[in-house]
Amino acid sequence: MKKIIKLLARYRELICIILFLVFVTPKVLLAGELNDSALKIEASEVDRDSVSYVIPDVAVIRQDGKKLSFSEELNDGRPVLLNFVFVSCSAICPMLSHVFSKVQAKLAKDGQKVHLISISIDPESDTPEKLTTYAKKFGASSAWDYYSGTREISIAIQKAFNVFKGDKMNHGSVVFIRAKPGKSWLRLEGIMSPDLILSEYRKMIE
Repeated sequence: MKKIIKLLARYRELICIILFLVFVTPKVLLAGELNDSALKIEASEVDRDSVSYVIPDVAVIRQDGKKLSFSEELNDGRPVLLNFVFVSCSAICPMLSHVFSKVQAKLAKDGQKVHLISISIDPESDTPEKLTTYAKKFGASSAWDYYSGTREISIAIQKAFNVFKGDKMNHGSVVFIRAKPGKSWLRLEGIMSPDLILSEYRKMIE
């Protein structure tokens, strides 16, 4: 029964992705923005798991070209919202990035200091210059950083967060939230809106 429920949830997610591709992605590619009504395309169920991950202490390259410790970037004291994207993606990534842009705006309005992190799963193509351009497209502020590195490092991070699928085209819609260093991560998987992410984030920091 659990397998059937999982398959049905996955089916709903795929339908939402198809609708997103047909009705929303062209707007993203042409205008760099989404209509808020598009965010109503959301699965009725999002998988939620509280997980502890062992994060590799590797060097990553931020969109400004600086080489930094990934562990230190994660553990600077701020709550963290994290996702995985790549610049040439035309399906899940524009949706995830737009959702993050909406979350960023609402958190800033509330005076919340949160570190938004987007990790490239196509580091060989996603240079700091490309990531900077991509970040500007979605209005990323100084609180939202993009990271790349070597292919091996990207895979190591993906495996640490249990999102590695072997091929960048197979990645899904997953967002991770952590209230502070040393705490467990909340893993959200499925099609989700900014309000859902904000609600889960606020529950964690209360």
